[in-house]
Amino acid sequence: MRAYYLDDLPGDQRLPHDSGRPVSFETLAALGVLYWRIPVDGPGGWESQVNAIADERKYSSRDVVTANRASLGEAFDAKMAMFFKEHIHEDEEIRYLLEGSGFFDVREHTTDAWVRCHLEAGDMIILPAGIYHRFTLDEGESTKTLRLFKDQPRWEAIYRGAETDQNPYRTEYLKAFGGTEGVPPPVQVGA
Repeated sequence: MRAYYLDDLPGDQRLPHDSGRPVSFETLAALGVLYWRIPVDGPGGWESQVNAIADERKYSSRDVVTANRASLGEAFDAKMAMFFKEHIHEDEEIRYLLEGSGFFDVREHTTDAWVRCHLEAGDMIILPAGIYHRFTLDEGESTKTLRLFKDQPRWEAIYRGAETDQNPYRTEYLKAFGGTEGVPPPVQVGA
């Protein structure tokens, strides 16, 4: 994964929009974003490492979702627009890319700047409940993603607005990650 500040210039959301200002794993951790590199074709397979993380974080269910024009058909453009609209969730968003690549953009709450995380197959990311974020495919326009859940598989977005800023998961996020003091360093598992 490569992370950097978004340039915020208009244009195709599938393009890198790289400002040239990299973002460190420490900065991501201060935002509550966790990352692991677990090669899909690594020795011993990826499943045992993903299962260990799932067990540790008490994820009990999962599914695999393919996002591309062939799999989504006529709904493709509407789905991509929905994923790219800024939102939060009331639970963690856990994604492990099995194939393809795409961008997760997360808001740096102290500056309101976008941090763009470019993920490829073998990257796992966890976004905390309450963080403003969005997703888009890159120019490859295809991902196959393992999604993990604490309960049943679901995707419920709460789009940004005045009410969202008062959402208890958003306020808890800001309390937990309002500063960098006491934030643990990022965890990386695998080679």
